[in-house]
Amino acid sequence: MSRIAVLGAGGWGTALAISLARRGGHEIVLWSHSPLLAEQLTDVGENLPYLPGFTLPADIFITSDLPAAIFEADILVSVTPSQFLRETIAHIAPLLTRDQIIVVASKGLEESTFLRMSQVVASITANPCVTLSGPSFAQEVAAGSPTAIVAASAYSILSQTVQRAFSSTSLRVYTNDDVPGVELGGALKNVVALAAGVVHGLNLGHNSAAALITRGTAEITRLAVACGGRRQTLAGLAGLGDLVLTCTGSLSRNRQVGAELGRGRQLPEILAGMHGKVAEGIRSTAAARGLAARYGVEMPITEQVDLILHRNKNPREAIRELMSRPGRDE
Repeated sequence: MSRIAVLGAGGWGTALAISLARRGGHEIVLWSHSPLLAEQLTDVGENLPYLPGFTLPADIFITSDLPAAIFEADILVSVTPSQFLRETIAHIAPLLTRDQIIVVASKGLEESTFLRMSQVVASITANPCVTLSGPSFAQEVAAGSPTAIVAASAYSILSQTVQRAFSSTSLRVYTNDDVPGVELGGALKNVVALAAGVVHGLNLGHNSAAALITRGTAEITRLAVACGGRRQTLAGLAGLGDLVLTCTGSLSRNRQVGAELGRGRQLPEILAGMHGKVAEGIRSTAAARGLAARYGVEMPITEQVDLILHRNKNPREAIRELMSRPGRDE
């Protein structure tokens, strides 16, 4: 029996803990940075703020004590928002034993450094790291709906270990050794999903949405390849699969934020109404644009989303500029 500590009691962390507990064969710990939330989860048996409607299995141990959560854990699953990953890993690094595997289930780019999540981990600790990504809404994973995701590591023994630990009758885990491709697919799809939300909020129709998703795929692929990723990865679950889900699914927070922007609301007002929930694309957009500049990669959709988010650009004007760019071959 393995001991798996899930670090982060938001919707996705809670869903993974439920999925792992339902699978059986593991001792599961769910850590919350908030003592009040940990107490509520223990008392109520349900994550009312982030994943209401799903009962937590009684055998999940819930705590706000981080050292206790990771003690003797074989696998540590980091599901904190991307901006808190460095802080969390730095906190636990002195306590880690060298064989503990860190699984990063956060999707994003570090805003100040443009680092991918596994690179953030590697800058702090030498512990083995695996990236978990792919099309997966927390509510559906918690409900046991069939879902397929990807465990990525340069070392097949690590990704296969995570594959065996997480796979169940409702969660199918594929392995991949293209870590840059998997991570950038997961981070950049949130940026395109913001744009897809804008298209929806402006009532521009299905043609516009299809064009955006297709050209968004091309844009993501260009940057991922420049960073060492493979084109075929971006055509798989961690690329196109995650992009389609996040751009079209009503549960996508990034799409929801984009839709509100398209309807004319301002970002601070939208964020105030999210009650602490995170749309990772908001922070990843500026980092993606910086990374693209570093590698000399053209990313017109990302550029316009960044201007909408951080320069108050009118969404209709942003769409107009995308449509009036000089003609080119596909």
